[in-house]
Amino acid sequence: MSRERLQKYLARCGVASRRASEQIIVGGRVRVNGQTAAELGTSIDPERDRVELDGRAVRPPRTLTYVALNKPIGVVSTASDPQGRRTVLDLVDVDARLFPVGRLDYDSEGLLLLTDDGDLAMHLTHPRHTVEKEYEALLTADPSEAALSRLRTGVPLDGSLTAPAHVERLATVPDGVWVRFVLREGRNRQIRRMVAAVDLDVVRLVRVRIGTLRLGDLAPGAWRNLRSTEVAALRGTRS
Repeated sequence: MSRERLQKYLARCGVASRRASEQIIVGGRVRVNGQTAAELGTSIDPERDRVELDGRAVRPPRTLTYVALNKPIGVVSTASDPQGRRTVLDLVDVDARLFPVGRLDYDSEGLLLLTDDGDLAMHLTHPRHTVEKEYEALLTADPSEAALSRLRTGVPLDGSLTAPAHVERLATVPDGVWVRFVLREGRNRQIRRMVAAVDLDVVRLVRVRIGTLRLGDLAPGAWRNLRSTEVAALRGTRS
């Protein structure tokens, strides 16, 4: 096998996504053949070099695992939490070292992908791939046509306009109005901040799709393994 960038190797081994693996390397936690490798340009020979994370050998998994989870409100989308809150990994019982692909806010719910496939995680989260993510948001009131137009064309966040989005009303209920959002970018708490920019609030926010993968009828807190056809479809997702 040819030489491979260290961060890509760590991602392939299921340590974390490629970008998160870069931070692990910079933090000095990785050794190659007994020497700390804290530079992102480090490359290795996977067949000959010994890679260790925090003193433990890192090797690629024999098989890769892909899990769809319906994250409930009140669970954090990280592998661990310094505040001791329940994490998404606490909800899944598999014999694999999984990590979440992207995040959902603590007070948001819906579809989250967990895997040990760093390459797929990189593909789904890298900005250049612009993989669609679909949400259903319960708003406090019915947005006007002007508000919908602003949400579709872009509102200013962090000094720049949000990318064009698909936004449409779904249904009026006693608690407000459900609205569908389809985004191709993932800024921090983006939908909540977009809605606030048009003077409305989000009561509930549910992610129902990532690329070709749909939440379906998965119950809150429940999870399932992806079918091989679903994994192949995610790998084929393009902008």
